[in-house]
Amino acid sequence: MSVPLRVVVAKAGLDGHDRGAKVIARALRDAGMEVIYTGLHQTPEQIVTTAIQEDADAIGLSILSGAHNTLFARVLELLDERDASDITVFGGGIIPEDDIPPLKEKGVAAIFTPGAPTSDVVAWVRANVRGAGTR
Repeated sequence: MSVPLRVVVAKAGLDGHDRGAKVIARALRDAGMEVIYTGLHQTPEQIVTTAIQEDADAIGLSILSGAHNTLFARVLELLDERDASDITVFGGGIIPEDDIPPLKEKGVAAIFTPGAPTSDVVAWVRANVRGAGTR
């Protein structure tokens, strides 16, 4: 019996807009994944702690505030510090195209910009997250 992927969907920082995060959370859940939505105004420390406590396979960060470079970097740093760098980090939001390559170089596995079909996000998670349903 395969165990569903576990994905933490998080809104980091002061950004108060969570519609996109909720849409992705629902799409992943409807695709059979276990989703833990952390809610608004989470710190990178809270997000990483939740992911570790929940034995998550991935963290999906939604960032619309413009703080994507800082917030993604801090989440990746904390995962590394806590020996949890096997948790895949992906994200989306208002992220300029020029910022995507440096984020990927830091370790963000994928970035989805506005208008990305939820089916693309689901397919990417299924294809790229460690142990896809084989825990």
